[in-house]
Amino acid sequence: MTSTLPALSLAGTRVAEAMTTGVISCPPETPLRKVAKIMARERVHAIYVFDYGEEDDETVQLWGLVSDLDLVAAGRGDIDELTARDASVTPLVSARSDESLSRAVQLLTENGVSHLAVIDPYTRRPVGVLSTLDIARVLADA
Repeated sequence: MTSTLPALSLAGTRVAEAMTTGVISCPPETPLRKVAKIMARERVHAIYVFDYGEEDDETVQLWGLVSDLDLVAAGRGDIDELTARDASVTPLVSARSDESLSRAVQLLTENGVSHLAVIDPYTRRPVGVLSTLDIARVLADA
């Protein structure tokens, strides 16, 4: 099957064109077994950890990321005693939705991560995720 979409390049494509929209997240105190259930149910490789702050505080802070590898490593211990805070060892790296995929690939490789939090440049809020699988889709269609 051939694609009817124009071929994309890393330099000529914006993060917004390749990212997965929406953000799956949990607070830092979420039990790790629940994080595992969310990953399995949603079929994702990473869950963002947000600190929702005080009850009256409307600011949401990106705090960390629990990747599937973080989860597997933590699973060697007592998973029922651990939280998302305990397991979120993957560094949280972000890119703006208006940046080029070339820049995003640079961030992924320099930081040794497979997911970037995608931030809206105007609201400064997370709007999605860019993973190495998203990059692979672009390269496959090029």
